Amino acid sequence: MTPSQRQSIPLRLALYALMACTALVFLFPFLFMIASSFKTNDQIFADLESFRALLPVGPLTGQNYARAFELGNIGHYLFNSLLVTGITVSLGLLVNSLAAFALARIEWRGKQAVLTLLVILLVVPFEVISVPLMLLVASLPGLSIGAAGVQITSSWLDTLYVQIVPFIANAFSIYLFYQFFRDIPKDLDEAAYVDGATPLQVYRHVIVPSSLPVFATVTILQGLAMWNQYLWPLITVPGEAARPLMVGMEQFFGARKTAWGEVMAYATLITMPVLAAFVIFQRWFVRSVVGSGVKG
Repeated sequence: MTPSQRQSIPLRLALYALMACTALVFLFPFLFMIASSFKTNDQIFADLESFRALLPVGPLTGQNYARAFELGNIGHYLFNSLLVTGITVSLGLLVNSLAAFALARIEWRGKQAVLTLLVILLVVPFEVISVPLMLLVASLPGLSIGAAGVQITSSWLDTLYVQIVPFIANAFSIYLFYQFFRDIPKDLDEAAYVDGATPLQVYRHVIVPSSLPVFATVTILQGLAMWNQYLWPLITVPGEAARPLMVGMEQFFGARKTAWGEVMAYATLITMPVLAAFVIFQRWFVRSVVGSGVKG
């Protein structure tokens, strides 16, 4: 070990200690949520004055989870949220990446105008268009599948696809794909075209294999946004059949005396799928953020 390497050891140890302390700060709420989900209300408040609040110690029970499934109908709401998120993200990856491919790799008239419109859409809050969008989907005929078969309905309201279709195309996802695709050398496209490839074949065999990090990033970001949807389903899904998790949680606990153990159990069940998705895709997510220069 060289003298310069030995001198850098204290600095590295201090850096690791700082990183560990920062990680603990962010872990505190998560640990508190999981530990409290196994405790009664009295036990939660009794442990607040010590580090026992972060640990699953004392009289523990799984009754909070049982009541979340029994009274909160969480199984049905969980299925709805998984279905809406899965379909929206899957279709969104295809639609948004193809749109970005056309913007980044193909020359055509009006491309700059579309890019300008895309940037404008990035700064428009969804709350601004939520009411006009609700009036639009309320006037669109839809399909209802039930015991009587497939029937035409007079509105998209109170359905699963009202939560899916408006969010498949996403300006921010298109922009992320565009930023990443633009940095891929165009020599690869030209070589493929010389071999007789079509634009779709270039997209499938050249661009997609080179862009797995940004696909993972969009999967996480769009999946998280859809999983946390609250305002839109609150105003468009009044019934229970298509209700997602977030609205279901508010409906369940809004009219009852707060049982914090049940709240923490419900919150834990909501958080786990998102955490699992991030753990699976984190390597590509970090690579994409670094490679595309995404900030914030």
